[in-house]
Amino acid sequence: MSAAARVAILTDEPGWHGRRLARALLALGIESTFASLSDCRVDLEANRWGIVVPGFEHALPDGVLVREIAKGSFEQVTLRLGLLHALAEWQVPVYNSARAIERTVDKSMTSMLLRKAGLATPATWASERETQARATLVRETARGNRLVLKPLFGSQGKGLRLLAGGDDLPAAGECNGVYYLQRFVAAPGSEACDYRAFVIGGEAIAAMVRRGAGWIHNVAQGGRCEAAALDPEMARLAERAVAVIGMDYAGVDLMRDRDGALVVIEINGIPAWRGLQSVTEVDIAARLAQDFACRYLSRPGLAAL
Repeated sequence: MSAAARVAILTDEPGWHGRRLARALLALGIESTFASLSDCRVDLEANRWGIVVPGFEHALPDGVLVREIAKGSFEQVTLRLGLLHALAEWQVPVYNSARAIERTVDKSMTSMLLRKAGLATPATWASERETQARATLVRETARGNRLVLKPLFGSQGKGLRLLAGGDDLPAAGECNGVYYLQRFVAAPGSEACDYRAFVIGGEAIAAMVRRGAGWIHNVAQGGRCEAAALDPEMARLAERAVAVIGMDYAGVDLMRDRDGALVVIEINGIPAWRGLQSVTEVDIAARLAQDFACRYLSRPGLAAL
């Protein structure tokens, strides 16, 4: 790997995560520059690649680490993902790839891929039609099940609703026109918690327990983090789930059902790890930087692009 390697960390606001990544990369002799995807652009007259990344006007980055894809209109998000695809077309490593991010941003696609691979994940329904969603809710309620309504695009536990009856279903406009419903997983006994396993380069490296005051355990929603042993069963399931999606790294959310079996709730393709870092001795940013550098920045000829 060339000591002169320069990479872009794509984020609107570097914050804690960006700074940790930049320091970890610098420790490996890799320079990094923060850039916002919303400031990147297509310009076929600007250079031979037709792509402009702030801070890299005269050359493409040697690699890109995606820390954030900000919310925006359908057109804005399409352009941002298109830029990541275009960088990959020019052999620039994108960590995680646009294709992998698309598969996790769309929770319904994640659910379908997990089911196709035979991995344990809750029963899930996604539809644009309120009548279909209501019929599902009524049927599941009659069977004694509750459903969680989630934004199809969303993270950090925002916008979640626990539904128990037909009258609880919101209007389509309140969920951006898509009803993504997932069967609620009740933890065994009074154990209200879930698990976050962090996978890098195909290996689960750390895990934590998240506990909330209610049924939502996300740290951003007030959940507290506790250290958790990364047992072989949890590690294998998290690693298989990430491999199915095709990700370089990911945060995998898991729960145990009433029978104690682990199920994959969802996969975060641009995961935060500040909470996990507070309860593990593993330097997550360092592991990310090492994996990125070893697998993507050591290829012959990369610096010549």
